[in-house]
Amino acid sequence: MFESVTGLIAEHDDLQQQLSDPELHSDPVRSKKVNRRYAELSRIVGMYNQWRQLSDDLEAARELAAEDPAFADEIPGLEQGLEETGEKLRRLLIPRDPNDSRDVIMEIKMGEGGAESALFAGDLLRMYLHYADSKRWKAEIIEQTSSDLGGIKDVQVAFKGTSSDPAEGVWAHLKYEGGVHRVQRVPATESQGRIHTSAAGVLVFPEVDEPEEVDINPNDLKIDVFRSSGPGGQSVNTTDSAVRITHVPTGIVVSMQNEKSQLQNREAAMRVLRARLLAKQQEEADAEAAEFRKGQIRTMDRSERIRTYNFPENRIADHRTGYKAYNLDTVMNGALDPVIESNILADEEARLADLAQD
Repeated sequence: MFESVTGLIAEHDDLQQQLSDPELHSDPVRSKKVNRRYAELSRIVGMYNQWRQLSDDLEAARELAAEDPAFADEIPGLEQGLEETGEKLRRLLIPRDPNDSRDVIMEIKMGEGGAESALFAGDLLRMYLHYADSKRWKAEIIEQTSSDLGGIKDVQVAFKGTSSDPAEGVWAHLKYEGGVHRVQRVPATESQGRIHTSAAGVLVFPEVDEPEEVDINPNDLKIDVFRSSGPGGQSVNTTDSAVRITHVPTGIVVSMQNEKSQLQNREAAMRVLRARLLAKQQEEADAEAAEFRKGQIRTMDRSERIRTYNFPENRIADHRTGYKAYNLDTVMNGALDPVIESNILADEEARLADLAQD
């Protein structure tokens, strides 16, 4: 049982040797990859050692129980511990999404519902910022367009993790957030107290570690510059500092105007463009691969209604996993772990089912 772990232990030992080599740390890209893989394998090796120890303890208890019945009392607890550890190890051995340890660029956009949708988009942003804070991730607003009533028309925010362990990665958690988020509540502008339904869209992209990861031909880019503008079209700058970059082959368009410098806006736009292109390339590769997984593509679906936030009932419901709870107030303050965990577990179940069919 768990014969495949032998090869992973050897790989873990080899990575440990590489990490002790000072030359590795002179190459940040390679060092990051080695650290990520080492962290992933460390969890597997640790759990396997725990499983082996429980196996040995159980075998010893059974042998001793044959001579002294007092040892028989230990057997049920050891059997249960062995079964639980084995299940954890099986889940750790599921092939991970290679992007799990990556940082993330998230876009939140108002949808149907006008001003109320923009206000809800702002609520979602605050929810994710609180969630990131609970995870001790760093959050950076790259671009934001506000609405007249204090909501958000659209915002792009980068989340950066602090752990090299893929299981703790930003993408490992936020990749399930892509889709349509629906809200049901009485808008602040509603005088009759009627409940309205509106929606906001969330897009999530794994961030590129190094620019070289995504090959962009400069000839494929159409770059326009223009003056930044604030609410009502009022000019903010007197120079053409805003940047719009169009990737002609794919039609992807990214605009930036938050920074005062044209160079800074261009760098921010390229950062988002690389993330979008990486996501597009991986979607296409997944669609062509023999082990194409519907679940992973589902998380990138821009049109699927994934969750409902019902304020009158204080209810949060995830339509993909069936998760439902009546603590929406705490969820909006960043307590997203149970909701996201339901998606992680559902994804693991689907992966286990796929492995059982192979």
